[in-house]
Amino acid sequence: MSELTLEAARTIVDVALATGREMALEPLAVSVLDAGGHLKCFAREDGTGILRFDIAFGKAWGALGMGFGSRTLANRAKDSAQFFTALAAASGGRLVPAPGGVLIRDGAGRVIGAVGISGDRSDKDEACAVAGIEAAGLSADTG
Repeated sequence: MSELTLEAARTIVDVALATGREMALEPLAVSVLDAGGHLKCFAREDGTGILRFDIAFGKAWGALGMGFGSRTLANRAKDSAQFFTALAAASGGRLVPAPGGVLIRDGAGRVIGAVGISGDRSDKDEACAVAGIEAAGLSADTG
């Protein structure tokens, strides 16, 4: 697979939301971006806050922009505040350095997109992203 299909993006969203319900999480917002950072699919559950789209998108966009999951971005931000400040400025404030942004890789290991989820604790958001990606038959890269 050389690009992220709409069918795969929809599967990711549906399974991520279903996983959140199984885990009894707070309402989630799920953004799936293609490799170019364009929104491929999005859904938000009833009761999500108005910033959840921006946070979910920012987690996915930051993962794509840096080439690693937003968990790694969060860890690096702790160790290098000055670099993160510059990164935030360079991105126009679009990236969110918190777990929940996961790269999507195809069978050959190429990055074909990213998922960002916001709504509950970041670790739980990330677990839902991984479940969705794997259900679509793709590889999740949290690091």
